[in-house]
Amino acid sequence: MAPRPAWSGYLKLSLVTCAIELSNVVTHAEKVSFHILNRKTGNRVRRVYVDQKSQKPLEEDEEVRGFEVGKDDFIRIEDEDIEAVQIESSH
Repeated sequence: MAPRPAWSGYLKLSLVTCAIELSNVVTHAEKVSFHILNRKTGNRVRRVYVDQKSQKPLEEDEEVRGFEVGKDDFIRIEDEDIEAVQIESSH
């Protein structure tokens, strides 16, 4: 199975038009990923989101994205809001 192009389009040079497809050189299976480790113990570490004022860690269902419109003034952005504005791709 050929890799899916990351972008496709046309290159026009004077009277000649060529179809162009840009593909990723590295597939997902070939990508190298790293984990963050504690330098002293060698154990994996995890990131925890902490409420800035209460200093209490958040559960995943308590997290929400926010766009800052003023100092300490945020508009909350839910996943449904992002899905509603996604444009349909032509490929």
